[in-house]
Amino acid sequence: MRKRIRLYLFWILLAFLATGLVYPAVGIIALTCMIAPVAVAPFRGRYWCGNYCPRGSFYDHVLVKLSPQRKIPAFFSHTVFRAVMVLFIMSVFTVQMIYAWGDWAAMGKVFVQIILITTIVGIVLGLIYHQRTWCSFCPMGTLASWISRRKKTLPLAVGNSCVSCKLCTKACPMQLEPYAAKGTDEGFCHSDCLKCNRCVERCPKQALQFDNLTSKKTSISANA
Repeated sequence: MRKRIRLYLFWILLAFLATGLVYPAVGIIALTCMIAPVAVAPFRGRYWCGNYCPRGSFYDHVLVKLSPQRKIPAFFSHTVFRAVMVLFIMSVFTVQMIYAWGDWAAMGKVFVQIILITTIVGIVLGLIYHQRTWCSFCPMGTLASWISRRKKTLPLAVGNSCVSCKLCTKACPMQLEPYAAKGTDEGFCHSDCLKCNRCVERCPKQALQFDNLTSKKTSISANA
């Protein structure tokens, strides 16, 4: 069910932009997608980004068909670059909202413009590198990542049956390396893991599992 929902979520993004350009006041609903990633992060990390973000769905199911799937440049995920992006986007957003405050149409327009511009930037980067390049430094995703880093939420257990074929990395929208945590007690806990389950589905040895690490020893090690 989750996978099916994720497949069609991008229509929400397209409907939002199309409607928002005509009736800007509806842009206020974008506040949901700004708050949700951070609200979910303390409990499940970047789960929202990988499962319920409409823009993420657009990148994964539409842009992916045009993306060359190149390696995402490392500097995009560098802490300094991400911090600058958070400060820049939030500063622009805050200044615009101050001028628009009290006018619902004007405030909604601020949301629509930011979503439109950042989506276009994401599309351009996706056509050059990888469809999820934007997500490596998305301001709200970055905040969720920082929170997740402190909490180490929902680790990915990697069993001893892993053969380091790296198919998990090829399937990962963020190009992470779950196989590197093979056999470790703490599992794979990267703060940018989207918890999208694609690596689990792709693993030919069924060595990966999102679960508590206590159950890992009984359910995954049996495949070793």
